[in-house]
Amino acid sequence: MRSSLHPLSIVVGVAVCSCGGSGGSSPNPTTVTLAPAPTATTIDIVGQRGAQSFSPNPAAVNQGTMFVWRNMDSRLHHIVLNDGSVDSGDIAPGASSPALRLGTDGANYHCTIHPDMVGSINRSGGGPPPCEGPYC
Repeated sequence: MRSSLHPLSIVVGVAVCSCGGSGGSSPNPTTVTLAPAPTATTIDIVGQRGAQSFSPNPAAVNQGTMFVWRNMDSRLHHIVLNDGSVDSGDIAPGASSPALRLGTDGANYHCTIHPDMVGSINRSGGGPPPCEGPYC
């Protein structure tokens, strides 16, 4: 009868078994405290509908905090802040951008593939910043 064990599983099994105690004095336990993973605000891309293309819009993201764009649409999108300071890269349907840090106090943004898709991030004092340029 032929064994169905893969050679790698044998190596892993031996390594796991050999990591046990040495039979000597009891080990000194170490307490490790892990910092919680940073949470990011999520802005959903919901479709090509002008100012209704994102939810929430405007979004509440504080300067210096993390956020992501999540593509809930069936099309590819590429979101950038109007000032060019943040670029999501291409976001496939069902995917999210990498976690991005907002370096400004409020911002306006758009999709480079669908320029009529526009959104904003509120300033710390309230509403979105004034929008200037072709993406407003």
